[in-house]
Amino acid sequence: MSGFGFDTNVEMRKINIFKIVGIWCFKHFFNDREVFNELSGYYNREKYRFELKNIEEEEEVIKYLKDKGFEFAFIEDSSDYTVKISKSNKYGEILKNSVESYENGRVESKSFYNDIFLHEIWL
Repeated sequence: MSGFGFDTNVEMRKINIFKIVGIWCFKHFFNDREVFNELSGYYNREKYRFELKNIEEEEEVIKYLKDKGFEFAFIEDSSDYTVKISKSNKYGEILKNSVESYENGRVESKSFYNDIFLHEIWL
C-alpha cells in the first residue's frame, strides 16, 4: 500500500489500443510471463509493442485477454492523446513508453503513448 491510499502493485487491467497506419497496436507489460508467451507471436521486438494486423488476430488476442480479465479502449482518433513539447524538454521517459514514434522531416516527431499521444514540435 502506498501513501496515496491505493495499492501501486496492482497490475493495470485496461489497455489502450491505437490504430496506427491500418494496424492496431498496444504496449503493455504483462506481469504474468505466460500471457506474454501466449501473445509473443504478435510482439514486434524492434518497436517493443504488440501488433494486430487483421481482424482475426484482433479477435483472437482480445478474446484471450478478456478471459484474463483485461479491458480495452480502441483509439482511432489520437487527437485526445496529443501534447506539444519543445525539443529542449526532457522527454526520454515518455518516448520510452510510447507505442509509436516517427519523425516527419526535421520539423516534428510523433509518439503514441498509452495514455497520451505526443506531438513534439521541434522549436
